[in-house]
Amino acid sequence: MTLNLNEFDVLVFDIGKIKLAPQLLLATACFVDCKDCFGLSCHSLYWHMFCTLLYTRALLGYHTLRIAIITHITEGTVCPISFVKDVLFPYALEALPKVLDQEWDSPEFAKYRDAFPEEYRNSRSDFEAHVRDLVKRDVKIAYLKSLQGYLWLQGYKSGNIVAPLFPDVEPFFNEATQAGKKIIIYSSGSVPAQKLLFSHTNSGKSDMTPLIADYFDTTNAGPKTEVDSYTKIISEHPEHKDVNRWLFLSDNINEVKAAVGAGMRSLPVVRPGNAPLPPDEPLSKLAISEFKHSEVASLGV
Repeated sequence: MTLNLNEFDVLVFDIGKIKLAPQLLLATACFVDCKDCFGLSCHSLYWHMFCTLLYTRALLGYHTLRIAIITHITEGTVCPISFVKDVLFPYALEALPKVLDQEWDSPEFAKYRDAFPEEYRNSRSDFEAHVRDLVKRDVKIAYLKSLQGYLWLQGYKSGNIVAPLFPDVEPFFNEATQAGKKIIIYSSGSVPAQKLLFSHTNSGKSDMTPLIADYFDTTNAGPKTEVDSYTKIISEHPEHKDVNRWLFLSDNINEVKAAVGAGMRSLPVVRPGNAPLPPDEPLSKLAISEFKHSEVASLGV
């Protein structure tokens, strides 16, 4: 089966833990158990597969959607997960000491420093230690992501950092835009970091931002695993009230479920290097592995 672009108005992509912010999640809320969708109880694998196929046809065949939302932009959806852990995080930590030495008291840096808890604002060493601890524990918190975006800025501007998008991303974005679809990015990273990433890519057209209609992060939308966050995103685009015409794609099954809970249609994405999806999760059977010109991908159930 294929998912045709003509089914969507808005595409939402998840860019993952790009912590710079950054990312197609349109799903209906009932695809968790067959009995929730069709009033049936699955006492056998065959019934479950049959119900899954019925649901998939309903999901893909009877609605025309124009919206696409992207959330895990960097990590595991449009960009390899290794880019964040192997490039972005180390770069920020390497650049931090020099920035603290040169800019600690500067007005420009003050807004990032003063966003940290008070106990870390008066000592450079305590500040740096706190940053390193947060990164080590993979803590997703707004003030850290804002700082990381600031640190990455020079790396992008100098050409030392280039976002390695998967080769199918640029043609898919181009076709979606030409077809009148709206592309939105939603990431745990800050909006400024998302814009940095998409404006410095390895694509033929380095700056992809003209193709993106809007950006959301955990500050202006909320946590990516909460239903209310997706409801908030939808509310910001009242011109697209039909949530069945929204599609959200993410490598995180819990985010997919949250989008479904908000009424969107949503599918998980499998890319090289991603963690395996839960084998007992029905939505995992609908995972896609690439974006194609006129379809998102073949679906396996």
